[in-house]
Amino acid sequence: MRPFRVAGLIAAGIFAILFLIRMDVLELLFSGPKSLSAGALSTAAGRESWMSIYQNNRRIGYSHTRLSPQAAGYELRERVLMRVNTMGMVQDLNLQTRADLLADLSLERFEFEIASGQFRFGAKGVVSGETLSVQTEAAGDRRTMEIPLKKKPYLTAAVIHALSSQSLKAGDRYRFDIFDPSTMGQAEVQAEIIGREDIPVMGHPHPATRIRMSLRGMTQTAWIADNGELLQERGLLGMRLEKSTRDGALEDLGAAASEDLTDLASVASNRELADPMALEILRVRVGGIRSEGLQLKGGRQRFGDGVLTVRRENLADLPEIPKEQEMAALERVYLKPEPLIQSDHERIRALVRSILGDSPHLTPLAKARRLMEWVHLNIEKRPVLSVPDALSTLENRMGDCNEHAMLLAALARAAGIPARVEAGLAYMKGRFYYHAWNLLYLGRWVTADAVFGQLPADAAHLRLVTGSMQQQLDLAAVIGAITIEVLD
Repeated sequence: MRPFRVAGLIAAGIFAILFLIRMDVLELLFSGPKSLSAGALSTAAGRESWMSIYQNNRRIGYSHTRLSPQAAGYELRERVLMRVNTMGMVQDLNLQTRADLLADLSLERFEFEIASGQFRFGAKGVVSGETLSVQTEAAGDRRTMEIPLKKKPYLTAAVIHALSSQSLKAGDRYRFDIFDPSTMGQAEVQAEIIGREDIPVMGHPHPATRIRMSLRGMTQTAWIADNGELLQERGLLGMRLEKSTRDGALEDLGAAASEDLTDLASVASNRELADPMALEILRVRVGGIRSEGLQLKGGRQRFGDGVLTVRRENLADLPEIPKEQEMAALERVYLKPEPLIQSDHERIRALVRSILGDSPHLTPLAKARRLMEWVHLNIEKRPVLSVPDALSTLENRMGDCNEHAMLLAALARAAGIPARVEAGLAYMKGRFYYHAWNLLYLGRWVTADAVFGQLPADAAHLRLVTGSMQQQLDLAAVIGAITIEVLD
């Protein structure tokens, strides 16, 4: 069995890669940011921009953005194409967004699609008062959801346009509430105007205003021309966007691709682990990051004074039947279907019936083992650049750790087993790679890794976050900063 690994960029949501490209790993604290209002916003001009995308000076794609005035606001269109290398496999990633924006450039409605190879994910939504109504589509399955809005939402692509419409002064700070259509998540972005400086644009120096934006410990650095045009952005893993001509942006990429993001995002270990899959206990010192916002404590993990201790679960004393009271509390969240975990779909339910057969006396542990082994043996292990969902994984019979985790979560929930998704670091060949796996409730929460074929997972799985794709975006702030020292 070939151990499987996945870049943190992907585990954190490569489906939102344009947003992550624009993130850096510096930390910036802001105080007293102000919100934009329609009254304070001068009229934004219609504009079109072509940007070449580079990764450590290697051109790997382009973005094309067009903002067009409409009768009551603006239309925003954005397309991104990237040629990405993960685990030695080169794939093209396409993202397209079309949105209607109000006069202050906040979101009114949107359509979003991400495509790579055989995988497609789409979402569209409309803002009505304090609610965003969203419809998702994956593998022909449509789901609707109502998302309560904390504040007026903006798309990431609209933030630069909103800022460029202001009279930017060094030291000014602004606040935006961002909605990300790929994760259905909301987050606050804070922006600071740094000042004036000249930067090279297509070989010539150009005066610009430098802006830094912060979200969940990550920062974006952007340079805007006096006419409001975006000139350059820099971010994660050596990524940058740079103003280009149309012909320059669309120039054939050939076989060029990013450096292997899997290896770039991985974390070196100070010691070799001879047999990580047999590990029962592992102690490591975690450095370089703030633990706030991460789920380092709880379950099989203990964390204190910078030391993380992971103890593999003992299944010998699991109850044959979980307590009814505990199950009643869990089923309200961890047995429900979700847009990406379609546990109520007939294809998922039919598969569960075929795997488990007519065996009414199976314990939850026995059911979980059969489901995990089916996913392990029947889903091809290969990187996928898309929004991971259970139905698409089942339809295409392939995926990385995210797809494996989503499918196992759907199968488990359909079988009456509460299930969650965890993400963090897993050890292989001297390094820790970003990875995702499951947490199944079998009388108590137990880890399961369908990629590695482990239930429970070995102690070299270090959980950093638990939850939806939105929570997994917290991993992006860790990439490039975290250090791991194996103690014993």
